[in-house]
This record gives sequence, C-alpha cells and structure tokens, in this order.
Amino acid sequence: MKERILENEYWYGTCVKYGLKMPLDAESECELDFRSNETPNQAMPFLVSSKGRFLWRKSGFQITFHNGEMEFPDDTILKSGFGNLKTAYLSAMKEYFPFHQIAPSKALFNKVIYNTWIEFTFYQNQKDILEYAKSILNSGMPAGVLMIDDGWAEYYGDWKFHNGKFPDVKKMIDSLHKMGFEVMVWMCPYVTPDTVAYRDAVKKDILLKEKDGESYITKWWNGYSAVLDMSNPKAQEWLSEQLRELQAIGVNGFKFDGGDSLYYREDNVAFQNLTPDEHSNLWAKFGEQFEFNEYRVAFGAGGYGLLQRLCDKDHSWGDNGIASLIPDILLQGLTGHPFGCPDMIGGGEYVNFQEAAENNLDQELFVRHCEIACLMPAIQFSAAPFRVLSEENFKLILKSLEFRKQYLDIICHFVELAAVTGEPVIRYMSYEYPEEPVEKMIDQFMIGDRLLAAPGYQKNCTGREVYIPRGNWKRENETIISKGEKLYFESVPGCPLVFEKI
Repeated sequence: MKERILENEYWYGTCVKYGLKMPLDAESECELDFRSNETPNQAMPFLVSSKGRFLWRKSGFQITFHNGEMEFPDDTILKSGFGNLKTAYLSAMKEYFPFHQIAPSKALFNKVIYNTWIEFTFYQNQKDILEYAKSILNSGMPAGVLMIDDGWAEYYGDWKFHNGKFPDVKKMIDSLHKMGFEVMVWMCPYVTPDTVAYRDAVKKDILLKEKDGESYITKWWNGYSAVLDMSNPKAQEWLSEQLRELQAIGVNGFKFDGGDSLYYREDNVAFQNLTPDEHSNLWAKFGEQFEFNEYRVAFGAGGYGLLQRLCDKDHSWGDNGIASLIPDILLQGLTGHPFGCPDMIGGGEYVNFQEAAENNLDQELFVRHCEIACLMPAIQFSAAPFRVLSEENFKLILKSLEFRKQYLDIICHFVELAAVTGEPVIRYMSYEYPEEPVEKMIDQFMIGDRLLAAPGYQKNCTGREVYIPRGNWKRENETIISKGEKLYFESVPGCPLVFEKI
C-alpha cells in the first residue's frame, strides 16, 4: 500500500534505536525494516503523525519513505482525523496498546540506581559489593537501588548466589538494606547447558527445541545457552519459584536481560507456535509481576509496567553515544514506554568504557551524560563517578543529583500519571505545542506539560539555543515572556537548562 505524505507532516515511531532518524517526512528517503526486531531496544509496530494520523500493525513490518510517499504492507491499519500528534497517539494507544494501569516501583524513580557491572563485570562477590555500597555513601552520594549484575550465580538457570563468591548472602542483603539500599539481581531467560538446571529443564520439557527434538542452543552476546520456552506455563512456574526464593531472602527485584528477538528462530519448536518477536514479548510480560524490574529490549510491550533502559551506549559524543540519549528517550515515550532510563552514565558498553578509562576518560562527557540523566524518569550509574572522575568533576555529579531533587516531585508525578493516562513522561516539543514549528526538535524536551529541559550534550559546550514556546516561563529567578522563539542561554556543566511553564 502507498500513501502520500501530507505537507508539513512528520512521522515518529517503530524502533527506539531509531531516535535520531525521527521525524520522517516528505523529504525522507529511507527504509525501516523491523519485520523482526533486530535492534537491542524496544520496538512497536506503530507510527504516529503530527497531522493526526497513525499506522498500526499487530506484527513488525517494513516501511519505505520515497518521493514523498510511504509504502507499507496492505494489512497495516491507517487511521486519520485525530488532529495532532498528541490526540493521534492517545487514540492509537487506547485502541491498540492500552496501558496496564501499573508502574514499576516508585523507588526506581525517586532513588538513584547503581549497577555493579562496570565496577566488577563478571567478578561479582559479596566483599566487593559491600565495599562498593559503603564507598557510595562515603562519597556523599545517596543510598538507592543496587543492581547486582551478571556473575552472581554459578550458572544460568540455577538462580542461587554462588556459595564461594557469596558466603553469607542473607547477611549481605540485610547489610545493604540497613544502609538504605534496595537490592536487585541480573537474570536472563537462558540455561547453561551441561548443568543440573539444564537437565532438570529438559526433564520438565520447558526449553525451546529444534525440529529433531533436541534442545535449541542460541548464540548470544554472552556465549551459548539453551532457552526457556516462556510460552509454556511450566517454564514460567519453574522460573517464578526460583525468583520467589530470592525474594524470600530479601532480594527486591530483578534486572531482566536478554530475550532479544534475534536470539530466537522462526522454526523453534515451542509449547505455542510463536514468532521471535512474540517470544521476546513473553519475556517482557513475565517481568510485570515484579514491582522492581528493568528491561533493555522488548517487542510490543508498549503500555507494560516496566522500567525500560536504553541499550548500552558508547562512551562517546557520537550517534551511538551521548547524542542519542534524548532522541531515543523521546521515542520511547511516544511508542508506549514512558518509564525510561538513559543507559548507565558515561556509557554502558563496558569494553569500550574500559578502553576509554585506560586512555584518559572523557570526564566532560561523563558529567554531561549525568546532566541529561538527572532529568529523566530514572537515573543509573555503573562506573563509580567518585572513582573515575577528578574531585572537581565529581562535585558536578553531586550538583546534578541536587538539581534533580528540585524537580523530583514533578518527574515522579508524571511517572505515576503515565501508568493511568498512557502519556509519555519525556515528551516531544511537538506533542505539547502542535501549532509551533518544533516538529524536528529532538535535542530538547518537555517533562509532562510543565517543564522544558535542554541539557548540554556537545563537547566544550558553554551555551546553547533553546526554543521557548509562546507564553510565560520561569528559569531560576528570571521570568521569560516568549513569542515563540529561539533564545541563547549559557550552559553550566552539572546544571541543565530547565524552564517552568507559568
């Protein structure tokens, strides 16, 4: 099917990883192929237009923008007449991906998240984790949610703390709780072959299989593993039982990793005959039962009560680094994933990050990343800023955390509202101001309908232009009466530019 793009019409949607490609218009020449989600982030079979139109299909599809036209599968639903971006989004959301009226734990937003991955990678252990928690508090940073990453269990599928690395895990968790930390642990839908857990899973017939009946072994970013068949209720029961045992010793929740569509196959033999995207969706749906959760990838999970993190970003100023944070978070919100986290501060690509650290870490980039994250729904550290930064730059991190406190009530208000209304927390300017020329602005954003934010994201930035919509605005002690114009403001590291609508 072909459809003419309207004059001054701008389209947003599909895969969160395409944030920098948005919006698409009559001048765009590109093809988006997400028949299966090959990206490491969230995807929805949905596009929405500034002219009040939207496209929806139950499964992923291929769409081409060429010569002022869009071409997409004939069975794609195209609806129009909704006025603008906001009303079209709300109409599509209510009809095709209504929100589940639940949100992740408030602690994931009103506290700072600390992940242990970059500090310890696969060498997670009780002694170092307790020391890390103490060093966070000693540095002047607040207690928060501590995510113990991959390496805490002996192998995948047997989700118990490794006895050698964690000699008294109950004591460790109790100590962390007394220090003020909530505790989450990493996990995945995979099972290490040639283990007791694997043999148990085979006996229970809860693994995906090949056509010949043998267990399907997937190659993923961390090796080779058997894969739980989440379409089988027995597989979900088997995993849930293990997670409840962890909760019984004090674990608050779970970082659900893996489950990417590309690690499944169309010919997998399963309890239900599903596509890779549908298997990925079941992994996302499973985590909703836990108030403390985090996901990096999903298909069709718009409206779910999940904390959705951006995929690991490079420690760079480029398109896969800090430059993509705001565009990707904006697209998260407009595809039904409002509970967003802009990756781990400084970049989550740990090998890339370690190389940068060895060759003079870009401390300004780390500070600017934190400046962006401090205004997002959730904020997460992995590399300890008090370890990798100079004293002067670490003070800027503390400054950003204090800055976040000023607006935390507003941020949390819109987080809670999102679960009920389905509206994004972080919003495109065109979502709130459809009558103004802001459709292409993806480096500033609204927090709900109340705050306009324009963090610095370029190296050696001393100031930037910000488009201030028509009306009265307040910045610190200054009142700005705008006719709808771009104004220049100095940009101080650690303190993003924020304007409150009055």
